[in-house]
Amino acid sequence: MNDLRTSPLARAGAAPGEVTRNRVLRNTYWLLALSLIPTVLGAAIGVGTGLAQVMGGSPGLTTIVFLVGAFGLMFAIEKNKHSSLGVVLLLAFTFFMGLMLSRMIGFVLGMANGATLIMTAFGGTAAVFGTMAVLSTTIKRDLSGLGKWLFVGAVVILLAALANIFLQLPALMLTISVLAVAIFSAFMLVDLQRVVNGGETNYISATLAIYLDIYNVFVNLLMLLGIFGGERD
Repeated sequence: MNDLRTSPLARAGAAPGEVTRNRVLRNTYWLLALSLIPTVLGAAIGVGTGLAQVMGGSPGLTTIVFLVGAFGLMFAIEKNKHSSLGVVLLLAFTFFMGLMLSRMIGFVLGMANGATLIMTAFGGTAAVFGTMAVLSTTIKRDLSGLGKWLFVGAVVILLAALANIFLQLPALMLTISVLAVAIFSAFMLVDLQRVVNGGETNYISATLAIYLDIYNVFVNLLMLLGIFGGERD
């Protein structure tokens, strides 16, 4: 028998589009929560095995590995987003991102208040996510048009970050982090609203987009906290 005819939402008179939208939103949140586990595991392995120090010693090579690995896995996820393999690839991607994150985690943990800074960055990211989740359901205006401008901003940030690997300008690094927090917070709002409004019907794609927003907000908040609040032994 058709699931829409037997589901409680359908019996209550919910439209098929609303049923799909609620299912995608629910599955996205579940998969997003699950994706944090491989991320934490990857970061822990990177710090515990000394991989973080190796990456810190070869920033150029690390950047190449990151770009090839990240974009390669994202391409594979999108190609398989309609199958269970897409979920497996997404979790592999979040593990890889955790490994890449271990370089910064290891650096911050070397500070006297490193653990506190990490928890503060995590709490700040959670607060941003909670705020954007609420706004995505209350703002009636369609924000999808902002996506192309935010994408341009993200590309500019990426290019500036790549250039700063060689320039090593503290002021540029600070500017990049501040702009990244703002841009990816806005991206988070747009991506969440797209799911809420039914514009995104695949929960794997939705999870990937929101995960990247959260990841970038966390990384850049941690960078800023390390710059302004880090205490050396």
